[in-house]
Amino acid sequence: MTHPWNYEATVEEIESIIQKIESGQLDLEDVFDKFAIAAEHLQDCEQFLGQKQQQLDLLIETLSDQ
Repeated sequence: MTHPWNYEATVEEIESIIQKIESGQLDLEDVFDKFAIAAEHLQDCEQFLGQKQQQLDLLIETLSDQ
C-alpha cells in the first residue's frame, strides 16, 4: 500500500539519505543511487513549494482586491 506524498516525510527521507552518504559507510554505487533518489525528492519538494507559493500569491491577490 502506498501512502500519499507528504512534504515533511520527504524532507526527512532526504535528511536520512544525506546522513547515510556523509557516514562514509556506503559503497560508491550506493552513494550514486542514494544521491539520485535525493535529487528526485528535492525536485518533488521544489515543485510542491512552487505550487503552494502560487496558491498563496493568488489568495493574497484576492484579498487585496476586496
